[in-house]
Amino acid sequence: MSQSKASSVIEFLSIVERLKRTKRTGWINSGISGPESIADHMYRMGIMAMLIEDESLDRTRCIKMAIVHDLAEALVGDITPFDGVSKTEKYAREKQGMRDIVDTLGNSTVAQEIEALWIEYEEDQTSEAHLVHDLDKCEMIQQAMEYEISDKKQLDSFFNTTKGIFRHPQVQSWVDEIYRRRQARD
Repeated sequence: MSQSKASSVIEFLSIVERLKRTKRTGWINSGISGPESIADHMYRMGIMAMLIEDESLDRTRCIKMAIVHDLAEALVGDITPFDGVSKTEKYAREKQGMRDIVDTLGNSTVAQEIEALWIEYEEDQTSEAHLVHDLDKCEMIQQAMEYEISDKKQLDSFFNTTKGIFRHPQVQSWVDEIYRRRQARD
């Protein structure tokens, strides 16, 4: 590996490190003490993708998509629907962030794969992208349930914004179990 290629990889990994330090905005805004980072969220999504038992899906692609879907947030931050930024503007910022990441990696084959996975996720037109979107929201409500217990808070808004959106039957079964456990506490 050339020194310039190694330098690009190390620069990229330094960008990725920001995801480990950047706490998720929704949890901060909800007053959660010690909220998860963006990297925490993507890591558990990757594990969730590994647990999917569906031969019609490319599970490896789903795992990769899960671990890159919020990568641009390392550069633009975690923008929520409550931040006053339109979906169009959010997408433009994140798309530019992905271009900057691709450029950091010298537009390599791997960089192009990362960008293609991100675009696939954003366009949400494939079965794999549908699944990863489901995992994104399922992971969020799993975390909300856990914060309700640890922080003794009611986080209904996270559940309300995801009602009825899940498409994959296995993820729906997980969501049903999250709701069952949440209800059992009440």
